[in-house]
Amino acid sequence: MSTAPEVPRPTAVPSCHEDGAPLAAPAGAPVVVLAGAPNVGKSTLFNALTGARRTVGNWPGTTVEVGRGGCVVEGRVADIVDLPGSYSLDPLSPDEALTRDVVLAEGGGRPDVVVVVASAAHLARSLYLVAQVRETALPVVVALTMGDVAARRGIRVDAVALAHAIGCPVVALDPRRRSGVDGLVTAVGTALGEAVAHPRNCHAAPAADELDAADERFGWIDAAVTASVSTEARTRRTWSDRIDRFATAPVLGPLLFLGVMWLVFQATTTLAAPMQNALGALVDGPITSAGGWLVDTVGLGGTPVRGLVVDGVIAGVGMLLTFVPLMALMFLLLALLEDSGYMARAAVVTDRMMSRLGLPGRAFLPIVVGFGCNVPAVSATRILPNARHRVLTALLVPFTSCSARLTVYVLLATTFFPTHAGTVVFAMYLVSILLVVLVGLGLRATLWRAVGADPLVIDLPPYQRPTLRLSLSVTWVRLQGFLRTASGIIVATVVFVWLLQSIPVGPGSFGDVPVSGSLYAELSRAVSPLLAPAGFGQWEAVSALLVGFVAKEAVISSWAQTYALAEPTSSHDPGALGVQLHQTFAVASGGHTGAAVAAFMVFLLAYTPCVATLAAQRRELGTRWTVFGVALQLVVAWTLAVLVFQVGRVFW
Repeated sequence: MSTAPEVPRPTAVPSCHEDGAPLAAPAGAPVVVLAGAPNVGKSTLFNALTGARRTVGNWPGTTVEVGRGGCVVEGRVADIVDLPGSYSLDPLSPDEALTRDVVLAEGGGRPDVVVVVASAAHLARSLYLVAQVRETALPVVVALTMGDVAARRGIRVDAVALAHAIGCPVVALDPRRRSGVDGLVTAVGTALGEAVAHPRNCHAAPAADELDAADERFGWIDAAVTASVSTEARTRRTWSDRIDRFATAPVLGPLLFLGVMWLVFQATTTLAAPMQNALGALVDGPITSAGGWLVDTVGLGGTPVRGLVVDGVIAGVGMLLTFVPLMALMFLLLALLEDSGYMARAAVVTDRMMSRLGLPGRAFLPIVVGFGCNVPAVSATRILPNARHRVLTALLVPFTSCSARLTVYVLLATTFFPTHAGTVVFAMYLVSILLVVLVGLGLRATLWRAVGADPLVIDLPPYQRPTLRLSLSVTWVRLQGFLRTASGIIVATVVFVWLLQSIPVGPGSFGDVPVSGSLYAELSRAVSPLLAPAGFGQWEAVSALLVGFVAKEAVISSWAQTYALAEPTSSHDPGALGVQLHQTFAVASGGHTGAAVAAFMVFLLAYTPCVATLAAQRRELGTRWTVFGVALQLVVAWTLAVLVFQVGRVFW
């Protein structure tokens, strides 16, 4: 068993769940793992204990990798490990296998204490995992959550009686509101102390090879539930049940889902505009002026460095900042929907569609994640038990429109369709869903003909009033992830584009060449004929797509560099960049501007995702399937863009 060094205490040891910088567990710290079924509040509890900002949600499948953080327990920092959700130690998917391996120490590193997070609303189901863990001779502490949900259902769990029945400490708590967490920390500290002197803190169970283990477990569970649970007779249906009559109905359910999503994107494209305008004015004015003054002051005003700093780095980062309100609002609205329990219903209403694709309804969860970012969505395919289901889902994820594409949609929709911008953006997400369905049907009819769909088995969480603190925390986690990824990529891409634009092809010298005569333009011209049938065969438009291979976030900044213009003050006010884009698409399309822009947006949606997503696909699927996916996306994107333009120019 590992021993932990004492933490220096110059004044007082902070509570492990206070807000502030998360603690890092030192080498040799005691290991406390959090296990439990999906959607019992495990990751929320992890955040409360460690001060971390792990993604959480009121729907299954939010944790697909191990999270680690430090928590002060009895004066020393313990290593808290958040495991993927699992109903038992008998794995049906890779993420459940990971939970089993960590608990059973099959990869080394035996945990010191296992905290099993159990739902008071579904106690019998939660106790099966407790029964299995107690057979491993590991100290166990039960964290009893969702007491409020149980109470609404007329269920009352006596934590003291339950602890006596199972022989393990039981702590009732509400991690969403941070109540009862101190009691859990105390119980974990006691378990760590007792583990030094005693091999287990639970009643021993007979070994699985000495009797029918399953029967023994169910008998043990039944006795524990009988001793600790009391119920009130209730004949009225809960309000969650009444809402689900409509939210999960075969016809009304999908229509309601589409309506909710339309409201999300309509709000995203309108409410963020004032904040975007303010940030755009700040970047375009004082920040750009200060950057130019600084470069001039150090004597580099007449060199290519000034263009790199002012028109490249500042413009690129400034563009990113103007989209922060847009992304924050979208992430917040989605977090509120998740915390309310509605997103789990979305999986139910799409189960029929998923089954037609040869996928279980559970596959909808990583697909929904893909609308935020494709990278974690590919990783989230680990929740699927069937290997071929995981491959098919990971190939479909890039057709979901990630948040990085949203910035480009908003700019183009506002520039070319100003009175219907919100509806146009919503339409792109409908096209994204349609692509997932059509490509999935195509693959099902060819490569996946023999794969059947598993029935949907999902624990529908109860509807609940979203907690503002939790929703803001989730929003901040996702916004940080977007900024962390996008900022580095944008700066690197801007520098790379500036370098290509500074290399002359023909007359001129490095840094003193018009963009049209640079290597950047020459490479774009070489690709342009391939996209002429789609109506945007001008090199200025194509160049942004080449940059988009690296990151979709950098498309707008690359346009600004191409036209040698400042970034637009916001996506709602494209300014001079909007004028240039109008000219480019009008020339490229022969006057059918609307059709060409629509084709461009569809191509941007469907073609190869960012390099980070490709890296995630290679990690999960291997090189062969990743290359197949790239080829598939390019073929679909080109075909669809050409079709949209050729049909659309009849009307535009």
